[in-house]
Amino acid sequence: MTKGYRLTASTGIHKGDRDYQQDRVTVLNHPRVNGCILGVVADGMGGRSGGRKASDQVIMTARQLFERYAPEVDDAAAMLMQIAREAHVVIKLTAISAEEEPHSTIAAFLINAGGDCHWAHAGDSRVYHYHDGKFLRKTLDHSYVQLLVKRGEITPEQANSHPQSNILMGCLGTETEPPVDVHFIPRLQTGDCLLACSDGVWHYFTDEEMGSVLERLSAREASEFLIEKARSRAQGGGDNLSLVVVKLEPLGS
Repeated sequence: MTKGYRLTASTGIHKGDRDYQQDRVTVLNHPRVNGCILGVVADGMGGRSGGRKASDQVIMTARQLFERYAPEVDDAAAMLMQIAREAHVVIKLTAISAEEEPHSTIAAFLINAGGDCHWAHAGDSRVYHYHDGKFLRKTLDHSYVQLLVKRGEITPEQANSHPQSNILMGCLGTETEPPVDVHFIPRLQTGDCLLACSDGVWHYFTDEEMGSVLERLSAREASEFLIEKARSRAQGGGDNLSLVVVKLEPLGS
């Protein structure tokens, strides 16, 4: 572990105003290497059983592959890609018995003990990177409205309230191979924060709002506050919510 900071982490999950929970979330400590952690959010789709089976499969695959991951020799980005690819294949196989075609997003980040970080995502669950509350970078959704933003046809602000904002252009479990984008941060620093969350959370906040919450609250308090505030802003029409927060705090704080 790079000296100068300690990792604090929290997860949060809520059914929202849906009849059932299809999101899954986890943060895992590596079984053999202290300071190596994996955070994963999976937003399942496809009926009551289909969506939950899909998100369950993402988490199960992540657990299995992370347990076998050897940080000193293995490629972290390749391992994250493998989680997405293997979960995708198994989700397609479960479609045979599911009541509706099962799909899932994935948003995952891995922090190695040396301080480097990798993330991967498919769909519209996101990973955000902040430093001292300042927004640095986030994933770009594999969605129809993100395509419109890229083409310059709508603004990012308009995308949030677009009537077709729930249409995905790629995720796990589809007939075609899912798009899986990866990103690398060479070295995290004290004051950095990583957030992975489903659209049931990020839909209700600006990047700056989330940064402010993450800066002033602990990981646990921030996860609770973001879910509570998103629930309030949804006004009875909210989706499932899930998130993982990891903060790099000064030693002794």
